[in-house]
Formats: sequence, structure tokens, C-alpha cells
Amino acid sequence: MTSTGDTDLEQRRALLDSWVDTRRAIARLEAEASDLLAERMRLSHADAAEHTYHRDAIHRSMIAEYSAAGRIPQGSIEYAFTDAAFLSRSHPQVREAFHEGSITAAHVREIVRAAGVVREAIDNGRADADVLPLFDTVAVIVAETETPARTRAHLRELAATLAGSTITERHARAASERTVTVRPAGDGLAVVTIVLPEHLAAAIMDRLTQLARAVIAGRADREPVLDPIDEGEDPVYPEHIAQDDPARDDYAIFGDGTFTTDPSTPGAANRERVDPLTDPARSPDVEHIPADTRTIDQVRADLLTDLLLVSDPSAANGSGLDNIHARIQVTVAGTTLAGCDERPAQLDGHGPLHPDVARDLAGRRSGWSRLFLDPTGLVRETDTYTPTEPMRRFLRARDQHCRFPGCRMPVHRSQIDHTFDHAKGGKTETGNLAHLCATHHVLKHPDVADEHRWTARQLPDGTIDWLSPLGRTYRDAPRRRVMFI
Repeated sequence: MTSTGDTDLEQRRALLDSWVDTRRAIARLEAEASDLLAERMRLSHADAAEHTYHRDAIHRSMIAEYSAAGRIPQGSIEYAFTDAAFLSRSHPQVREAFHEGSITAAHVREIVRAAGVVREAIDNGRADADVLPLFDTVAVIVAETETPARTRAHLRELAATLAGSTITERHARAASERTVTVRPAGDGLAVVTIVLPEHLAAAIMDRLTQLARAVIAGRADREPVLDPIDEGEDPVYPEHIAQDDPARDDYAIFGDGTFTTDPSTPGAANRERVDPLTDPARSPDVEHIPADTRTIDQVRADLLTDLLLVSDPSAANGSGLDNIHARIQVTVAGTTLAGCDERPAQLDGHGPLHPDVARDLAGRRSGWSRLFLDPTGLVRETDTYTPTEPMRRFLRARDQHCRFPGCRMPVHRSQIDHTFDHAKGGKTETGNLAHLCATHHVLKHPDVADEHRWTARQLPDGTIDWLSPLGRTYRDAPRRRVMFI
């Protein structure tokens, strides 16, 4: 006899299977739509070849019509046409996987755009034509097991290696395009766009996040900000009045953590009489300090405004902001660091980094880890030139981000977790440790009910197999470093 619990579990599994099948069907339809755009692009090129004088008008007309028909912004349609053309013309393996539904449109977008530096290297004679099929093979393997964001990070590093020095030249050229723009967003808001080198953008975002967390953590320390009693050239605030000053009784009554206006002052007779001791929330004589309920995104935006306009976060944002520095992680070959070659470095979790930038960053830091790789590119061991915690450095070098499948939370915002619980005998060794963000750490916590708890098992190479409550296994493999060949 089938129990109710077994029936519910089977229903959940069936719903998951149906959702996965539907997603694959959507991907196949997206692939067909991409083919239609590629075919339309070929017709447009034929029209442009016949009427070269009207080439731009023909293209703009095509984009405008598809934008109107699909109710899609023209910029998005422009990208869709470009991606479809490259996919159809240069990436048959990726196109085949797309039609099978094993990768999504978002994956395809990342693959096609990451391959740009490889196609450029081939066109310029800096790389052989057979490099692109190699890139596609790896791209499909990665995309079938990773999210689009992780796929992008993998493939940008791979493309940089296959394209050789092209990435260095592209970074040098792109750096000259840094700019700041602003456009209205409606309802009194605006969007400020800053285009600058990626390592600086990552550092800015990290520092803003640290500052915001410090502000949120210090909310309980906020002091009341009271209006001045005298707004003359030298303003007088309530806190400036000594406790024994007779003038203090004319304006306010101070208590431990409380400030009220004096009911006996002029105008008090016209206010509603409420006993502040019995109903302080309704008393008009009590100075109520509004609670800081901003989200972390809102705090980040406010801090950015403060930092840009007044150079320092305002006092009202709380304490604990001193000595907070941005953090990024860079991997660079020792030969590149010594200036013996110009191999691209890696801004871990993001993509390739210009070797000059890596060397500049190296000169500003005293603590570096040396990585030892196995023939497949996996980190096997680390050491350091300065005293540190070797196991932590090893795990930071190996993991780079949270080790739950698809998560990209950086290691410095994650926690080191025992894959097999320490309380149950799990050893504190690198083969049983991995970084998990706060969200995914709790999924395997023993306090979670059995029917909702995830379990994890770490393999000798650092791969982690996650078993879901529905009995499905999801694998997260450690990142391989780019191999320079």
C-alpha cells in the first residue's frame, strides 16, 4: 500500500520532471526562433548587396519591424540578430545543442559573445581556424552543467587563452572607452552607468557591499538627530545645553534614551494631552527617530551617493565603516608576474585581466598564495611567502565562490563548511571542507526537517555531489585554472 508521503514525493518529482521537460521545449523553440532570425539576416544582406546605397536603411527597417512585431526593445532585437547570425555561421556544435534543448538561449548568448575574441584572433591570423571548434566543444560541456553566469566566467578565461595576446590588446583598447552616462528612469529616478575596467568595478561593488553591511549591523547604535534650538550663525543644539543650565528646562526634558519637548512651553496647551509615560507612541511631545528599513541595495545606492558627493559616508549612516577595503582575487602566472611573458591573468569569478593590471595589483599587496596545479589544471596545493592559514588559503584558491551548483557568491562572503558534519565525525581537512554562502549553508543544516534537507558528499578531486530532498543528484566540480599552452 502506497503511503500519503510516498504519493506526495512522487507528485513533487513528476512536477519537477515536467518543468525540466518544458524548459527544454522552450529552448528548442528558442533555437527555431534563432534560425528564423539568421535566415532573415541573410535576406537582409542580399538586399543590401543589391542596394548598397540603402544598406543602413534596409538594416534599420528590419530591426524596427521585428521590434514592433515582438514588442521587444530595438537594442535587444539588434543583439538577437547578431547572435543568431554568428550562431548559424560559426558555431554548429552550439547550435545543435541548442536545438536539442540541452542549453538555453541565455547560455548561447554567453557562448557567442565570449567567442568574439577567438573569432577575431582567427580573422587576424593569430589563431588557427580549428581553435573555434575546440572552444565550442568546451563551451557546450560547460553550458550543460553550469548556469549562464558561471558559463560566462569559464569561457572568457578559455577564450583569452585560445586567443593569446589578443585579449591583452583588447583590454588596452577598451580601457580608453571608460565613461559615465546618465539617463532618466521615470518617477524622479535616473540611471547612472559607469563603464570602467572590470577589476575596479568588482572592487567598487565589494566595498559598497561591505559598507552597507556595516551600516545595517550598526543600526542599533544610531543616535537621535535633533533640530537646533537656535539656528543663528552658531547653531545651538539640545545636546549643547548643560544639564544644570536653566535654559534646558525651557525647551526639553532629557531622560535615558528619551527626548521630549516640554509640555509647559508655549503652544503646548494647544496639543492633545497624552501621558507619555503610559502611551509614548501617541505623544506629540516625544521625538520619534524613524527606523532605518532600507534594503542592502538601497543602502549601497545611498552610500555611493555619499562617497561621490561628500567624499565620506555621512554620520547618519552609522559607525563601523572605517578600515573597510575592497577585495578581489587575481590569479597570475609567476612568469607573467616577473615580466617574462604577457599571458593574461584571471580576475577570479569574472574573466581575463590585463597582465599590466595584475602586476600593478601585485605590487600593492604583500600576501600572495602560490598555487600548484595538476596536469588537468586543478588546484592541488598552495603555499605562501608570508605566514598565513594554509587550509583557508587553499580553499579560497580552489573554490572561488559558493560550491552549491550555480551559485557565484564569492568566497569572502561565504562560510567554510564541513561537507560531512563535524559533529558526526567529519574531519577538518581540505577534502571535507568547502565554501558555502549563508543561503545554501542552511540547506544541509541538521535543524532542517528530513523531507527538506539536502546532503552533500565531497569526492577526492574536490567535486561535491548534492542530493536533493527529491532524491536528485546535482554535481559541482571545482574550477580548473586556465592552462597556458
